[in-house]
Amino acid sequence: MAQITLKQIGHSYSGGTRPGDYALCPLDMTWHDGRTYALLGPSGCGKTTMLNIVSGIVTPSQGRVWFDQRDVTGLPTARRNIAQVFQFPVIYGSKTVYQNLAFPLVCRKWASDRIRRKVGEIADLLDLGAKLGKPARGLTADEKQLISLGRGLVREDVSAVLMDEPLTVIDPQMKFHLRRKLKEINDRFKLTLVYVTHDQDEAMTFASEILVMSGGRVVQSGPPEHLFEFPQTTYVGYFIGSPAMNFLDAEGQGDRAVFAGIPLTTAYPGDRVPQGAIRIGVRPEYLEFVATAGENVLAAMVVDVQDHGGVRIVEVEVGGARVKVKLAREKPVPEGPALLRLPPGKIRLYRDGELVPLD
Repeated sequence: MAQITLKQIGHSYSGGTRPGDYALCPLDMTWHDGRTYALLGPSGCGKTTMLNIVSGIVTPSQGRVWFDQRDVTGLPTARRNIAQVFQFPVIYGSKTVYQNLAFPLVCRKWASDRIRRKVGEIADLLDLGAKLGKPARGLTADEKQLISLGRGLVREDVSAVLMDEPLTVIDPQMKFHLRRKLKEINDRFKLTLVYVTHDQDEAMTFASEILVMSGGRVVQSGPPEHLFEFPQTTYVGYFIGSPAMNFLDAEGQGDRAVFAGIPLTTAYPGDRVPQGAIRIGVRPEYLEFVATAGENVLAAMVVDVQDHGGVRIVEVEVGGARVKVKLAREKPVPEGPALLRLPPGKIRLYRDGELVPLD
């Protein structure tokens, strides 16, 4: 595997150089050897363009791509030693599962015994061992995707595995299985694996680092737990989490954030609270119903309850705004009037859409 470095990489399909011309705005980025990365964002945000630049499908308008100490910017895909898994499985339907997995090794003129051992190892890892003699055309969609992945894993010269929305066509019940299998594979082989998705659940459960993209830019990157706890922008707060982070219009007055006329205690030192118009961000998971009034407790009204099996999503009206509360099934749901507490340590403050640092 390789460390992949993007140095001032940017791309404009039209050739223009104005900010609005870029599908991918110039950036510096390093993907470390053996880690898993998810490029997360809506359609048109630039994530597939970035992946295609790394793979060699697209030549960037500017900047350089490095694999370890090698500049590969001008190299075609075939010379970059990467494995690619696309949204729709690319397999040879007329060949058996064994022949599909062995194909890259046959092309490299490996000895037959060596091929057999390697294919057997990867097939067992992917739960395809019992299907090696079967025609690939008869497999399910998730099994075909495993073959696509397996063709990359059998090779010992792969610099990275690049995956472009590989679970889009997979049955929802199989997505969990495939995500778990990918994590097992990465734990064993320590792949440099880059995964494009618009599904934040996929990104959060799979990647060691997520790059959230919007408008051709990386707006925040980091481990899933950091993006969840400290969204750098309200955009990231909306995009990460299900339901999204709640945001409330408030005002900074002295050392407090004031919402609906009520001063709230936060974890922010007094001198870090911006004065004037701000927004309070708090995750639905951290809001809680309480029985008695107290610090950071607001009068609320329950207006809707959605049952999601293991959890309930409760919508309440508080201070003229609507917020969502995520409750475990065993916790009671108030009817009508209620008291809602905002935990001080889980409140985030935002000014002009940007997170206010705690220190």
